Amino acid sequence: MSRRKYLVLSTVTAATLGIIWVAFPESAAAQALSLDLGQGGSTTSTIVQLIALITVLSLAPSLLVMVTSFTRIVIVLSFLRTALGTQQTPPNQVLISLALFVTMFIMMPVFQESYDTGIAPLINEEIDEFQAFDRSMLPVKKFMMSIVRERDLTLFADIAKVSDQEIKDTMPLRILIPAFMISELRRAFEIGFLIFIPFLIIDMVVASVLMSMGMMMLPPIIIALPFKIIFFVLVDGWYMVIGSLVRSFGT
Repeated sequence: MSRRKYLVLSTVTAATLGIIWVAFPESAAAQALSLDLGQGGSTTSTIVQLIALITVLSLAPSLLVMVTSFTRIVIVLSFLRTALGTQQTPPNQVLISLALFVTMFIMMPVFQESYDTGIAPLINEEIDEFQAFDRSMLPVKKFMMSIVRERDLTLFADIAKVSDQEIKDTMPLRILIPAFMISELRRAFEIGFLIFIPFLIIDMVVASVLMSMGMMMLPPIIIALPFKIIFFVLVDGWYMVIGSLVRSFGT
C-alpha cells in the first residue's frame, strides 16, 4: 500500500478506537494500543500528515461557513425570525438545517467541479496532496470572486500590502476569504432590512389602533404576531425568501 492509503487507514483506525473507548471504557482500557503507520517514508512525516488531516476535519464546519453561501442564508433566516417576532420558532436546529441544505443545493456544482479536478485525481494517486488542494480550491475561488465586492478585496489587499499583480495571478486565500465574508455579511444585512419593512408596518398599524382604542396596557407584539404570521403565509413567504436567496447567487 502507498503512504496515502496507510494515512487514511490510520485515521479510520484511530476514530474506531475512540468510539470503542467511549462505549466500553473498561474493556478498552485493558487493550494494548497498536497503530501501524506503514513501512514507506518517515514515521514523523506520516504522523504530521495524520495530525494535519485530523485538524482539517475538525475545522470543516468553519470552512463551510467561510467559503460558501451559508453565511448569507443563515443570517437572513435569523433576521426573518426576528422580524416575525416568533422568538424561538422555527428553532435554531431547523434554521441551520435549512441553511445547510440550501447551501448544498447552491454549492453542488462548485463541489462537483472541485471533486473532479482535485479530489478524484488524489484518490487515483495521480497528484499529491498539495496539488489536490490547489486544484480543489480553484472552483471555490471562482465562486467567491463572482460574489465578493472589489472594495472589500482592496481593503484587505492594502492592509496585507499585496500587489495587484499577485492578486491577479494567485488571489491569496488570506485576502479572498475575509473579503468574501464581509461582503456576504453586508448583503445579508441589506436583505434583512428589506424583510423587516412589511412586518414593521404591521407593528406600527397595530400599535396605532391599540393606542386609539385606549388599550395601552396590552402589548402590541402579542396582537401583531398572528397578523404577521398570516401575512407571511398568504404571500408564500418561504417560497419568496428561499427562492430569492438561491437566485441571488446566480443559481
